[in-house]
Amino acid sequence: MGDDSMNRTGGVGSNHGVPAIALNDGTAIPQIGLGVLRIGDDEVSGVVESALELGYRHIDAAAGYDNEAGVGRALRASGYASGERRRSLWVTTKLRDSQQGYDSALKAFDDSLRLLGLDYVDMYMLHWPTPFDWRSGETWKAFDRLRGEGRVRSLGVCNFMPGHLERLHRETGEWPSVDQIELHPTFQQRKAVAFCREHGIAVEAYSPMARGADLDAGDGTIERIAAAHGVSAAQVILRWHVENGTVIIPKSVHAGRQRENMDLFGFALTADEHDAIDALDGPTRAGHDPETFTYA
Repeated sequence: MGDDSMNRTGGVGSNHGVPAIALNDGTAIPQIGLGVLRIGDDEVSGVVESALELGYRHIDAAAGYDNEAGVGRALRASGYASGERRRSLWVTTKLRDSQQGYDSALKAFDDSLRLLGLDYVDMYMLHWPTPFDWRSGETWKAFDRLRGEGRVRSLGVCNFMPGHLERLHRETGEWPSVDQIELHPTFQQRKAVAFCREHGIAVEAYSPMARGADLDAGDGTIERIAAAHGVSAAQVILRWHVENGTVIIPKSVHAGRQRENMDLFGFALTADEHDAIDALDGPTRAGHDPETFTYA
């Protein structure tokens, strides 16, 4: 359990005891962030402001979520759009699949940066690999240009399986810093995780609780562990991710849940408890198949 790349000192991510995960490009990402998928543009500002007030310093956005403008309003209202506060914050956004390609990616990034109201983002990501319409290699060249210009710090991908990562590496000579994938106790993607670790790619979990379905996993396994520690089932699952060295971006629109989702460092799972959660692994996704799906 645990991960040698975690640290609690200095730079982005060292807030409120939340570890930072060192990336292969020399940056470090806060291990816990706020996801903003399926939150309307009008609502998301308040949600992000609440998270920032509670100590979150990692916001995971995307052009395809259609709420970058609302995220930007929250950053400005909270004073995190510039200056020292901006430097303490990690902001990720993602390219729409329909805008992959060299020129279209550059234009799309300009649009995202304008909506967010920022001078740079900490990470820009390919949202899906779309192997049936593969343009990741040429898109990555645009990403590399943006990084060279200082408008992006780190480059990442979402939903890339080992074959996609290998193809990207063949075409660009580079491994991404992060691969954001569906990952939770009942769908652990062990082959993809092992491949990422072997090649120095940090693993980031979306749907870390299978959209809530895993709270009842294992015929009460999660609930029994939670009762033993006096914490919630959600905290048990998120703690399991943290102990695995995984970056997590749980989504909640409620301040109480946001606080709970970051309060993971007052307890630790025993080896037997961790093994019991490992044993819940299964073959069923809660989301989409990267081989066939495109988003936005």
